Amino acid sequence: MSDKTALPVGAEAIRDKGYWLAYRFLILRRASQAFFLSLFLLGPWFGIWWVKGNLSGSLTFDFLPLTDPFIALQGMVAGHWPELTALIGAVIVGVTYALIGGRVYCSWVCPINPVTDAASWLHRKLDLPKGWQPKRGTKYFMLAMVLGVSVLTGTVAWEFVNPISMLHRGLIFGVGFAWALVLGVFMFDLLLARRGWCGHLCPVGAFYVLLGSKSLLRVTAQKRAACDDCMDCFAVCPEMQVITPALRGKDADTPLILSPDCTNCGRCIDVCSVDVFHFTHRFDETPAPGRVRDRTNPAPKVGKAA
Repeated sequence: MSDKTALPVGAEAIRDKGYWLAYRFLILRRASQAFFLSLFLLGPWFGIWWVKGNLSGSLTFDFLPLTDPFIALQGMVAGHWPELTALIGAVIVGVTYALIGGRVYCSWVCPINPVTDAASWLHRKLDLPKGWQPKRGTKYFMLAMVLGVSVLTGTVAWEFVNPISMLHRGLIFGVGFAWALVLGVFMFDLLLARRGWCGHLCPVGAFYVLLGSKSLLRVTAQKRAACDDCMDCFAVCPEMQVITPALRGKDADTPLILSPDCTNCGRCIDVCSVDVFHFTHRFDETPAPGRVRDRTNPAPKVGKAA
């Protein structure tokens, strides 16, 4: 372990870049999530119906349809062809996330993300064991199972238990089963499987991984030669396995994080005190020399102190 790995996560970034640059993407993500959620609550709470519906399907200003393509797909395999407006909405949303990254939905829009992030933060603070880690392919099994149940039952099956929709209903109708399900997701990530829901089980995330597999927006470790092995990026990344090929690749290896599991959350950019990472596009071919490290001081293999 180096001296740097003993520091709290983000301490160097705050010291060298200031609080805003050390947390800007986290703050912007929370603002984005609050913004989208508030649009759907303006009507039920205050009678301001700029947006009617929820994240599954909505109509904005009475003319712009937006439909979750995963919901539309379930409807179609269940034998219910969507109306033209819903189909147009699904195309709009689908093309958008295909371009900017499917899992941008997970980190910038989904209201369950703050719940699982809070569980991960508390997990680190309490220094709890990592716990059970389902295989990463489990979420694709969940995706296939949801579609299979939709086929067999002729329903949009996931909507019966979708924590995203449940959270929305809980905010409108109050305490009930909806909040119990959201609390269940929080406790699952806190006590049973660290980052287990979003990273390993959620079929919505699996769908958006596939949708955004060739997206344009990417993070690059272009300045990887400056990496000082502080390990902060690994500590904050919800899908830490995506960082290694880009950060620790050789000169000939691309510094782009091309894995569709990357959520483009920007936290690695925030916490890096030497600005190794930044956003770019998937066709960026800017040279990025590999790291030159002292062989007597190998990269640490342990996690950061919380």
